[in-house]
Amino acid sequence: MKILVAEDDNLIRSALEFRLKKDNHDVTLAIDGKDALKKIDEQIPDLVITDIMMPHISGLELVGLIKEKYQNQIKIIVLTTMGQEDVVLEAFGLGADDFIPKPFSPNELSVRIKRFAIKKI
Repeated sequence: MKILVAEDDNLIRSALEFRLKKDNHDVTLAIDGKDALKKIDEQIPDLVITDIMMPHISGLELVGLIKEKYQNQIKIIVLTTMGQEDVVLEAFGLGADDFIPKPFSPNELSVRIKRFAIKKI
């Protein structure tokens, strides 16, 4: 599965890349929402995993822009800090397909991604 990770935190971005590559996914990294949009247009991924709080274009804006342009062609998982229920609800309203609260379990992330891969078949 082609996955784009949009995360401005180097440590989290590296951890996600390591786990996703270990699970045999084709991973592209973006340091913020603006970088993510450019890379999405270059190679349309199957899944975008995005943080909410990023410079230039926030994760919420990114969700809306992806869904506007690609409808349901790209699935989106939003990463958010625990206790941000209003943000999660807004992300779902914009078209996010799932969310994972930070800190998250790499195993949980793998299971959720596999669910998208199964639905695609």
